[in-house]
Amino acid sequence: MKRTDDASPTAILKLADYLCFTVYSTNLAFGKAYKPILDELGLTYTQYITIIALWEEDNVTVGRLGEKLFLESNTLTPILKKLEAMGYLHRQRDPADERQVRVGLTKSGRRLREKGLDMDLIEACGLMPEEFPKVQKAIATLRDNLIKSVQDRE
Repeated sequence: MKRTDDASPTAILKLADYLCFTVYSTNLAFGKAYKPILDELGLTYTQYITIIALWEEDNVTVGRLGEKLFLESNTLTPILKKLEAMGYLHRQRDPADERQVRVGLTKSGRRLREKGLDMDLIEACGLMPEEFPKVQKAIATLRDNLIKSVQDRE
């Protein structure tokens, strides 16, 4: 990590000085904040965002869903199997292309939306309403830049 402030280039950085650690620890804090709510639904955070993605775009291929969630197939498949066992979604081969598996919500999966809409961590975040889109956009830009950087090296 390179510093852009006036600190000496030979200074030893503290863990709190690393942007990557700040993002990582913020993610952990979000997980802890969501946990009581998700426990009520019987879902993990990753299962919950998978359901949200399917609320937005139902009956998608596993590949498309993985792209949307930034998850590899080997990570996503166990999540989908668990959600299917819970009765929230179904998986089936695409009749037009047997190589593709499509994922869609069941009635139970769609009904989770009503319960999930109660999730509101606005107060816990301590941000003003106008700050939310700015913070979200800055983090998304950071993510996209990192992805592009990795792709450029490949």
